[in-house]
Amino acid sequence: MSEDRRIIDVTESADKLELKKVQDWGYLAIKKHFSKILKNEDNVIKDRDPESLHQMRVGMRRLRSAAIGFAVGLKLPRDAQPQKVGKVARILGKLRDIDVLQASLNSKYKDILPDEEQKLFQQVLDELRSQRKAALKEVRSALKGKEYKKIKQAYQQWLEEPKYTQLGSVNILEILPDLLLPIISELLLHPAWWIQGENISNSQDVADLLAQKGETIHDLRKQIKRSRYQMELFTDLYSDNYQNYVTDLKEIQDILGEIQDCFVLDEFLETVLDIDSHQQMPTLLAQLQENRGQLWQDWAQYQQKYLNPETRKALHLELLSPKL
Repeated sequence: MSEDRRIIDVTESADKLELKKVQDWGYLAIKKHFSKILKNEDNVIKDRDPESLHQMRVGMRRLRSAAIGFAVGLKLPRDAQPQKVGKVARILGKLRDIDVLQASLNSKYKDILPDEEQKLFQQVLDELRSQRKAALKEVRSALKGKEYKKIKQAYQQWLEEPKYTQLGSVNILEILPDLLLPIISELLLHPAWWIQGENISNSQDVADLLAQKGETIHDLRKQIKRSRYQMELFTDLYSDNYQNYVTDLKEIQDILGEIQDCFVLDEFLETVLDIDSHQQMPTLLAQLQENRGQLWQDWAQYQQKYLNPETRKALHLELLSPKL
């Protein structure tokens, strides 16, 4: 066992603040998220619990984020590169998205529909079940396939004998702002922050705006998720105020995610089933519009907050001030 491995095994159970080097933090993050993936793998293949799928997908996304965030200090093998992990995560994501859509339909919409819409609603659920079978088959194929096995072997071997770059031995506090500032600057410059709805007065106006700008807003959600994962790697190295920004990103991500869910459901009704949902399921569509309108108001509050120059300046200053 290498000296670096012995050090990290000892400090894993100690306060994270005892970890000083970039490579220590990188090793800890890689091991944590890789272990989470392995823990849930069997349940996902056997389709025992949707939560296991969710946890494994999150583990893969966070593993990918850790590999990117600590890239300056880690020498990962080719089969452990972030893009390979991301490819498997996307396959899991297809199945997870169907589970989320099913749960949303059953919890938010099923009980409010009149009898004349229930039959068509059941057809929607039947179609989702059919799509889920296909997505589950794809997930099982991926998790039993050669590429995924190579990824696991690569991380297992690296964790046994980790390799680091020259920057890996640098105290993380010396370069932490340089790691985070480019990510946050990219986030704050995303064009979706500047999408304005000056003429929005009702939920239909929101629907019309999202029809034009929905892809841009959805892309912001993905950028927020990537930024949040990177920031969460270092919450122990900043003040409580830093955690408040992370919490904001989580809440914005959730709001934009629910907006996207409404958009996906609307599109699913119109294109996948090839029905005029506005004619045949007016109650469901009216509820979707109402939900989107409320979600847009929630998003607008955060939008104004992070367009405020003082908020942006305060966030940058926070990133420049890790605990010493």
